[in-house]
Amino acid sequence: MNAPGQAAAGSGRADNTSAAGMIRRQVESRGITDARLLEAMRRVPRHLFVPSASREDAYGDFPLPIGHGQTISQPYIVAVMTEALRLRGGERVLEVGTGSGYQTAVLAELAGRICTIERIPELSAVARKTLLSLGYANVEFEVGDGGEGWPARAPFDRILVAAAAPRVPPALAAQLADNGIMIIPVGGSRFSQNLVVVRRIGASLEREQSIGCRFVPLIGEGGFED
Repeated sequence: MNAPGQAAAGSGRADNTSAAGMIRRQVESRGITDARLLEAMRRVPRHLFVPSASREDAYGDFPLPIGHGQTISQPYIVAVMTEALRLRGGERVLEVGTGSGYQTAVLAELAGRICTIERIPELSAVARKTLLSLGYANVEFEVGDGGEGWPARAPFDRILVAAAAPRVPPALAAQLADNGIMIIPVGGSRFSQNLVVVRRIGASLEREQSIGCRFVPLIGEGGFED
């Protein structure tokens, strides 16, 4: 869930009316090419995952507040993070930071099983209601400390962390399956991070730094102090 004001190039509020326009101007134009991902983002009704007062801006090129100090991530960031997971269908995915459930829905369109964890009960409840109303039956919900992962469901083929951490949380790394991929915003500051792609090769972890970003902080195990 990237933080309000997260800088990025793009059309801003000029393209906030439809998923098709959002994909064309904000996502495809910046180099996202995964056809399955683009189609999934066209199918997911992003406006249903934001508060009613923000629905006219739902397809804009910026994050939006969803309450409790959290946000729904900028569409381009959702696309970058999801594309980095290289989903082919059938994967078991852990999502840390359910938020409003928009990223969850995109993952559910592309993978086999989504295990999503959220520390704020009210957000988890709303996301669950929205996702079930849209027919997503391949999602499991948990309320808890996302930095601890979900050991009972591990290992995971993919892990997406939608909150910033000062380093890759050891508990999450331990739950990543062999040949698995994790993407997580990492940085020493709450105000500036880089997306980091982590790949497990046997007992080793390979890390590759991606674009700059700004996310709300991961609180708890492996995260920032509250």
